[in-house]
Amino acid sequence: MTDLKRIAAKTTVILFIAQSLASAGFIAAAAINPILGAKLASNRALATLPAAVYLLSGALSASAWGYLMDRIGRRNGIVLGLLLGVLGNLLVLKAIPISSFALVLSGLVLMGMTNSAVLLGRFAAAEVNPPDQRGRAISAVVLGGVIGTILARVSAVPMSGFVVRLGMDELAGAYFTTLILFAIAAGVVFLGLRPDPREVGREVAKLYPASIPHGEARPITEILRQPAAITAVTAMTLGQVVMVAIMVITSLHMEDHMHPRSNIYSVISAHTFGMYAPSIISGWLLDRWGRGRMILIGSATLLLSCITAPLSPNVLPLGVALFLLGVGWNFCFVGGSTLLADQLSPLERSRTQGTNDLLVGLASALISLSSGIIFNFTSYTTMTILAGALSLVPLVMSAAFLRKTTTPVPA
Repeated sequence: MTDLKRIAAKTTVILFIAQSLASAGFIAAAAINPILGAKLASNRALATLPAAVYLLSGALSASAWGYLMDRIGRRNGIVLGLLLGVLGNLLVLKAIPISSFALVLSGLVLMGMTNSAVLLGRFAAAEVNPPDQRGRAISAVVLGGVIGTILARVSAVPMSGFVVRLGMDELAGAYFTTLILFAIAAGVVFLGLRPDPREVGREVAKLYPASIPHGEARPITEILRQPAAITAVTAMTLGQVVMVAIMVITSLHMEDHMHPRSNIYSVISAHTFGMYAPSIISGWLLDRWGRGRMILIGSATLLLSCITAPLSPNVLPLGVALFLLGVGWNFCFVGGSTLLADQLSPLERSRTQGTNDLLVGLASALISLSSGIIFNFTSYTTMTILAGALSLVPLVMSAAFLRKTTTPVPA
């Protein structure tokens, strides 16, 4: 038992470090993807196509990663994903000087696969911990994004200046930064994530037979008929959709208002700080207050962000609105991840979690592409109104779930 606790703590720390490094790379690239798309695409309405391709790739690979990690383990799966990300960044760096939009999209396909593999690390942290500590374990891994936000902000801007002095396009700096961070993260996971969380999770499941579902693996459709499971999946899916809808066009919105790149990085950094910083307390609140209540608060915060985002194009108001957008996403995402993990047996975990991430990614890819088209033909305000309407769905569902549930933590 003591050994399992030590291994669980070590696993969580390694996944936290990997999340910190990888998320820094994702953040650095995310701030530039729409700008690079607008520069290289033949039609400005396709400016968000790189982000959409990135998200779609992550979505379509999520289930495959789930099945693959069942076979080769969490450690090998995450390392493989990070190495694909290194290759993807090399393709984007090759594409920028020759203005190849197709090659940029190819690189972002691989980077999307990386994101999908790294995101499944949060479930690896959950499965090696006891049921009453899962919320804190998942939030501890997601908290790595706070470090990622800082790393992205302090490294991407100087790297952009560095590549300009080398005679390269300023936009290449973000992808150089991402390449280096992915490579370091791959080394950390390969060397540090031992024993594999897949094996540790099976041992933990044996110690808590009363609180962890067992038996034959149920079909996905049967699992999703549970109110808790469908509420969890809806919270993660629409929380991600609302966040992506606003985030991917904010860079273009600020570019249209002549903001310098440093201001764009600052607002996106405020947003990602809001995504990850609440993990300091959100895991504790999840285990104390319950999953449904946190999803309800997260949905309400997303709605507030959608109301405030279009009020002013200035840096401070946009930064606050995007920070709230990140906080709402955090509560929905961590709350939904934990609520879903509560419902699954060891045999169901990777497959169901991969399917969940597939749904999340497909929805966010669709909204990413749609938001660029809507923004091009209407306005930033229109996009925020549509996103706000979507945030009402998990809000209503979590409220209904709470009325029917007397026990707020593990099912």
